[in-house]
Amino acid sequence: MPSTDANPTARHLPIRKDWLAATQEAALEPERPIIDPHHHLWDRPGNRYLLHDLLEDLGSGHNIRATVFLECREMYRADGPPELRSLGETQFVAGVAAMSESGKYGPARACQGIIGNIDFRVGNRAKGILEQHIILSGGRFRGIRNGATWHPDPRLRVFTSGAGEGLYRDRAWREGFAALAPLNLSFEAWMFHSQLGDLIDLARAFPETKICLNHIGGALAVGPYADKRDEVFAEWRTQIQKLGQFPNVYIKLGGLGMPSLMGFEMGQQSSAPSSEQLAAAWRPYLDVCIEAFGPDRSMFESNFPVDKGMCSYANLWNAFKRIAEAYSQDEKNALFHNTALKFYRLW
Repeated sequence: MPSTDANPTARHLPIRKDWLAATQEAALEPERPIIDPHHHLWDRPGNRYLLHDLLEDLGSGHNIRATVFLECREMYRADGPPELRSLGETQFVAGVAAMSESGKYGPARACQGIIGNIDFRVGNRAKGILEQHIILSGGRFRGIRNGATWHPDPRLRVFTSGAGEGLYRDRAWREGFAALAPLNLSFEAWMFHSQLGDLIDLARAFPETKICLNHIGGALAVGPYADKRDEVFAEWRTQIQKLGQFPNVYIKLGGLGMPSLMGFEMGQQSSAPSSEQLAAAWRPYLDVCIEAFGPDRSMFESNFPVDKGMCSYANLWNAFKRIAEAYSQDEKNALFHNTALKFYRLW
């Protein structure tokens, strides 16, 4: 049986390396080029995921050419003005990227793109702060993520961003957001499916700003949405179809390994799920996204180490490859590599 530490009500499942290794598969289509456009690095009590941990996953047999780091409030500066403390994260990740670029750690270029965080509610001061991130990143900085997850139900409070309701509609926040496009920077949106109307409004108001919706838009299946998967799916699909009509909006295909949000319980099995099992569970959601956005605005993501609590890196990418079997070679190239290459301007 799986470890009793795998608490289904915890924010993230713990990583159980022996459990994952027992069912890890050989990579399908091992030559296919992949850019992983979404992972984190952190050093937290009992939960460390730094360069060597990432390299262990990148070495699982898939042809990972490059990765993009997503902000996770790590290595912030301990002092100084609060609005500048997130510069520490960008500086930290730029150092990791420089280590990878030395070639000492293999051919994959880790953290070739960096997505950081500032609170756009600083308004017109955002431009100067963004410029500091660009300098500290050594030219790798590509944009900002502000999580907006909010819900009135207290059962979901642990998963909320702390920003309150309607962050993406806030006037001061939008003043700061407006600094992105002139600097050729993009925005990463993270929210629950019940909030996607706010992103539709944002995309309409800022058509010149590239936006990428993380984790397929947070289709919840827990708390007030437990036992309402079909109802949520229908509501979520309608909003995804609306978002897909905006050419400045892209979508990341992943994040489904977060059982405490998405409700999939494969992390509780006696053995880690196979790629076939993952593909069967995730395909209905990812097919909707690809149909709405097209392969040229869709990209598979690992969301590691968060999703590592449910599946191995090898099996996750195998699942994506199984889901993409019906697509043409050009479409596969977009989904696994070219869309991320274009969106993040990696070479």
